[in-house]
Amino acid sequence: PQAYAPPPGGGAGRGGSVPGQSAQTAQTGHQQAATAVRRPRTPAGARPAPRTRKARLRVARVDPWSVMKVSFLLAIALGICTVIAVAVLWMVMDAMGVFSAVGGTISDATESQKGSGFDLESFLSLPRVLGFTGLIAVINVVLATALATLGAFIYNLSAGFVGGVELTLAEDE
Repeated sequence: PQAYAPPPGGGAGRGGSVPGQSAQTAQTGHQQAATAVRRPRTPAGARPAPRTRKARLRVARVDPWSVMKVSFLLAIALGICTVIAVAVLWMVMDAMGVFSAVGGTISDATESQKGSGFDLESFLSLPRVLGFTGLIAVINVVLATALATLGAFIYNLSAGFVGGVELTLAEDE
């Protein structure tokens, strides 16, 4: 077998064949060499470097309705996480005795001759704190949804002037 296909027009000599080969064997060798695919040699176990395909894309428009739906759901999730975090934090601080210690100090400092001082423990009760946190979470949901939707409209207006944000995406093979 030959490593390379013979040059067109004959091969090794004028007769078109390699000395010591019959015409049929030379013809078979030519056909095999013509259909063979050459691959580069790599060391054992080495893999060729992966090629990366890249595409440049442009975000020309953002759908305000989809932005509103997604921002609404994310704001609700953030509101639920906020209420749970405040409840856990309040329970931990109550178990550590923070409210009673600080409440006693404030009560002693604000005590007058007519009556007792300010009662911090009744003011910062769990239902009152969770009610205030829930109100803040609802306001956050409304504002975040409105601002994200307004941001989508503003992006669409500015993308009409400057063309939008360009992204380069890469895919590894």
